[in-house]
Amino acid sequence: MKNTASPYKTLLYITGCCFFMLCSLVSQAQTRGKVEVIKDPRVDTLINRKLNGGGSGGLSSLGYRVQVYNGANRTAAYKAEAKFQQNYPDIRTYVTYNEPNFKVRVGDFRTRLEATKMMEQLKPWFPLMFIIPEKINPPKLDSDTQN
Repeated sequence: MKNTASPYKTLLYITGCCFFMLCSLVSQAQTRGKVEVIKDPRVDTLINRKLNGGGSGGLSSLGYRVQVYNGANRTAAYKAEAKFQQNYPDIRTYVTYNEPNFKVRVGDFRTRLEATKMMEQLKPWFPLMFIIPEKINPPKLDSDTQN
């Protein structure tokens, strides 16, 4: 009888060779290299602006503001801002112009409930007000509380 290899032994031999080749390729692919990123420094500036909410100095988050004036009269808008600042000097005001209207919004409230409380306090001075959801600036921290 002739001494021949069985088909199973041949298949096992071929599979073993393929496995050995595959392992050697994987071990070569796992070597680590060094990646050098070359970019324009203005990219970092754009990223910081996006993260800091347009350069406001701190991270912005979603919240609420009370809109106390909306109209086309610029003088009336600044009078409304001055009237609010006279009564509440510690709360920030924001005057924006979207053609043809000026809008005066006040406060950086984290919850709608805080904005509603402010609205109730402002009723005697500003009869038409709305609560506007938008990005707000974080409150200023006292340097004494950080220590």
